[in-house]
Parts: sequence; C-alpha cells; structure tokens
Amino acid sequence: MVTLLLDSTQLELALSVAERALAFRKENVVLDRSSIAKVQLTDDVWTWLRGVPSPGTHARGIIAMGIWRSAGGDDFVLVRRRHPGVVIDLDGSGEFQRVVLTTRHGLALVTALRLDVAEEAADVAEIAAGRKPARKPRAAARPATA
Repeated sequence: MVTLLLDSTQLELALSVAERALAFRKENVVLDRSSIAKVQLTDDVWTWLRGVPSPGTHARGIIAMGIWRSAGGDDFVLVRRRHPGVVIDLDGSGEFQRVVLTTRHGLALVTALRLDVAEEAADVAEIAAGRKPARKPRAAARPATA
C-alpha cells in the first residue's frame, strides 16, 4: 500500500519499490496542498479510471498503476483489486489533473487535509488520529575507545 505523507505545504505519495516499478516511476508523487481542489471517497475506484495507461500497468480488476492519459488530462493511478479509495482532483497547475488510488486511509486523508499540520511530513493516519508522528530514536552514543 502507498504511504500518504502530509506536511504544511504538500502531500506526498511514498511509493514502494514494487509500486515504482509497476507505475514506471522513479520518484514519489508530490502534490502541492494548494493545488488540491477536491477529495472524494469511493468504494469502487475502477469507475474513476479514464483514458489509457501510458506508461503504466493494467490487469483489469486486479491492478492499475501509472499515468493514465485522456482528453481530460493526465491522471496518476494506484489501484489494487476492489478496495475502497480516494479520488483527488487537482487544479491542473501540476503534472496531473487527478490522482486515483486505493487506500484504507481515505477518511484519515480527508481529516488530515482539514487540519493545520507541522512542517515535518507525517503519515496521514497519525495526523488524523491526533497522535504525534513517530520519530526515529537517536542512535546511542558510542563509548570512546582509547
């Protein structure tokens, strides 16, 4: 599953190695928060696909990942099976018109986007739950050797 990271200025879709390979993408997808026009929750993300994968991977009803090109603009798609998901409509100023993805954190994303968040990126599930983002513990100081 894709990890959704949110900070005060952007939403980042942190892709796994497999997702990058199937989507033919070298880096994560980064969206400016100011470019997000609307976020819709859906039980069937497959109905929201438009156009053709170019480049992308598509096995009907199983997986759809990559860029979908259509007359309406380019969409970034990360869809697995028949899981619920979100459709993020953008203002068109960036690389994509829409982002369509399956995620179990759709409601958390909508909630987190309504909140003022810190400068550091954190998982939307942690933000929506009101928890402070988990930080990596500092490495223990090594004793000096003589």
